[in-house]
Amino acid sequence: MQPEEWVRQHCIQYLLNELHFPISLLNIEKELDINGLKKRYDIVAYHPDGSIYLIVECKAPQVPITQAAFDQIARYNMSLKADYLMVTNGINHYYCQMDYECQRYRFLKSIPSYNNHLP
Repeated sequence: MQPEEWVRQHCIQYLLNELHFPISLLNIEKELDINGLKKRYDIVAYHPDGSIYLIVECKAPQVPITQAAFDQIARYNMSLKADYLMVTNGINHYYCQMDYECQRYRFLKSIPSYNNHLP
């Protein structure tokens, strides 16, 4: 297993076991088109209505989380429009909530669990 895949698998377990996302609302490693370029996201968690709750970008443990990782996930989010973003290398984890009105994101200590966002 590649190091990034190890991080991705552990992140999936975190979403399922700690944040209680139903497995049916998770989508792993799918291709998307960004301005004519083919890109792949690592993990997307959906709301039951099909809108996107969370995008996760996984890096290998030895890859430091830099501004470039946030720029990458922000580019993906321009077309996906998620409520939350997460960037992780399995050691360091960063969470953001999107504010589309002000066109910025706000860092959080964690992502709210799936149960906390239900009506």
